[in-house]
Amino acid sequence: MPDRSFAPSRILIYLAVALIAAAWLAPLVVVVLNSLRTNEEIAQGSMIGWPQHLAWSNYAAAWSGFCVAETCAGIRPYMLNSALVTIPATIISTLLGAIAGYAVSLWRFRGDNWIYGIVTLGLFLPQQMRLLPWTIVLRDIGLINTLTGLVLIHTIQGLSFTTLFCRNYYVAIPHELIRAARIDGAGFFRIFWRIILPLSGPILIVTVIWQFTHIWNEFLYGVTFTTGQQQPVTAALIALSAAVADIPQHGVQSAAVIIAALPTLLIYLLGGKYFVRGLTAGAVK
Repeated sequence: MPDRSFAPSRILIYLAVALIAAAWLAPLVVVVLNSLRTNEEIAQGSMIGWPQHLAWSNYAAAWSGFCVAETCAGIRPYMLNSALVTIPATIISTLLGAIAGYAVSLWRFRGDNWIYGIVTLGLFLPQQMRLLPWTIVLRDIGLINTLTGLVLIHTIQGLSFTTLFCRNYYVAIPHELIRAARIDGAGFFRIFWRIILPLSGPILIVTVIWQFTHIWNEFLYGVTFTTGQQQPVTAALIALSAAVADIPQHGVQSAAVIIAALPTLLIYLLGGKYFVRGLTAGAVK
């Protein structure tokens, strides 16, 4: 058989993939390099260049020394804010989405398709449409400018995704298994905790990675509903940019961006393969 390793079509595919990867990675490379360059070096040269000396002090300043929103504690407190919002919102929305997906896929009842359609309708509504309703809700319950308010927003907003993912995964579970459990006297939650949840590992990994990444990187709600010390790290980065507008500190800014992106990068590097496996686990019934 002829060797197709160097076929023109395959070379074109490799070239296209390499160009796309380079286009996606170029901004990250520039930010990483600038995070290791001094401000003088960047000012004398350009935003693109190799560091002459590794300025690790940029990371120390970005983490705990630079002034953000009139507080000179770096982005450390804002990283904690993002963690306090992201972790509970991810856990709660994943658990509720798993229960909802189980209910509309394996515990059929009248109107279940309508409820499923209404829940997943949230996937198609732009975030800007939700700002005014959320403003009214948070104002009425007294959660404006609080981390608890952001947890509530991201938990409710994430239900559309988690319900969709879990429902599509659960439809591949044999209905005979549920019928047998119901004949044995098991109820809704007993079946969920004893049968469904132990089988949900792959899809739960998908929803956790999805929710964690989305909530951590979310900017609109954080900058709209919180101010000052209550802001997540994505909103604090904008405050950092405004604070250094008169005297640009590109090295510190770049270091802050890298630090803020580390949690989601680690989640992707450690769980990326499980994410793909989880998405395809329920693809074939």
